[in-house]
Amino acid sequence: MISFTSLLPNNTENLKESLYKNWLKTVIIKEGKKTGDVQYIFCDDSHLLEINKLFLNHHELTDIITFSTTANANIISGEIYISLDRVKENSKTQSVSFEEELGRVMVHGILHLIGYNDHSDSDKKLMRSKEYYYLHLHR
Repeated sequence: MISFTSLLPNNTENLKESLYKNWLKTVIIKEGKKTGDVQYIFCDDSHLLEINKLFLNHHELTDIITFSTTANANIISGEIYISLDRVKENSKTQSVSFEEELGRVMVHGILHLIGYNDHSDSDKKLMRSKEYYYLHLHR
């Protein structure tokens, strides 16, 4: 099950949940996995910065933090925290719509839960290619 929770007032009221859920389930299936319990938590920069400091000992802003709770490698589960402040800012700097950047970040979290990383340059290149491939499925 994929669920959405907002820690901010009125920020997901325009989010077409069923459209995103179906798309993200398709991504998981295309990667040869099953959907477990995936929770998206939408928050602001300050909330995600505190999580970043507390759990990862990083002291900078980020758009997403993903925590896997997957017990079975074939069933994808976890918590995906997304800063809507960062998504909005990144959409401006990347000259894309808020919706496109949100979709990219959402699929980025799923790809992390599946097992993709973005530590090395080659990992980042593969992650970006997957993000854009799946973004085109979403349109």
